[in-house]
Amino acid sequence: MPHASCRANPEPAMPQEFSRTRTFVDGQWHDGNPGLIGPRSHAMWLGSSVFDGARWFEGVAPDLDLHCERVNRSAEALGLKATMAADEIVRLTHEGLQDFDGKTAVYIRPMYWAEDGGYMGVPADAETTRFCLCLYESPMIASSGFTLGVSPFRRPTPETMPTLAKAGCLYPNNGRAIMEAKSRGFDNALVLDMLGNVAETGTSNLFMVKDGVVFTPVPNGCFLNGITRQRIIALLREAGHEVVETTLTVAQFRDADEIFSTGNHSKVVPVVGIEDRQMQAGAVYAEARELYWSFARAAA
Repeated sequence: MPHASCRANPEPAMPQEFSRTRTFVDGQWHDGNPGLIGPRSHAMWLGSSVFDGARWFEGVAPDLDLHCERVNRSAEALGLKATMAADEIVRLTHEGLQDFDGKTAVYIRPMYWAEDGGYMGVPADAETTRFCLCLYESPMIASSGFTLGVSPFRRPTPETMPTLAKAGCLYPNNGRAIMEAKSRGFDNALVLDMLGNVAETGTSNLFMVKDGVVFTPVPNGCFLNGITRQRIIALLREAGHEVVETTLTVAQFRDADEIFSTGNHSKVVPVVGIEDRQMQAGAVYAEARELYWSFARAAA
């Protein structure tokens, strides 16, 4: 008889059900979620992956070129090799989007990762960089808004992590911040930098409004200066709003007249609660959202 601790081999897990997905890799398009990384792949072992995210919704893909340019910068920042020109990623994206019906928003995710490592296997070997482009249906979150809980976890500094790259290795920290906030009944986390100033949410950049002035945390190297964030700043300024990039505290956010977030996933969304304070979507948020949608349609 086998020892009591011995177990029969478990049944293989059933493949996860994914939304409509198209993936381009090694010169070909594939349906679904192809297996690409093995246990000896550097990215699986040591996390050498970068990505970017753009959106296709209502027939438009605003700032797609900027997202494709940024994924190449992220690759180089992590010691990878950007093997695809940004305009070729844009072309492939439009090619792949022809297989979607447009009824559901599509997430556009170009990615690079390393297969092998360099010295003692630790740094990525740039010559083994691979590229894929994944397009999949993913609805935007409702414009009704979300709540924030102040996270005990902090954003790393440029000296401790590759914070200027959209690198996969940064996101487990965001994930644990979100999980902690959700355990206390909030939708998302308000994440601070190492000095205790507001940086971002677990998934997006932040804006607040006080006495008619729009404020947003100044990029200090510990969080990404988001493409949608930059777009909203420009649009609001063109519309006559004063937008101030500065150091901001939790107390200032808790005392704000309104708060909203910007990010690729859902573009412009209001914050309707922060810790024990309930809030309403405000007029500046509504204008910012309308300005963004007008820009996106005009740029199509």
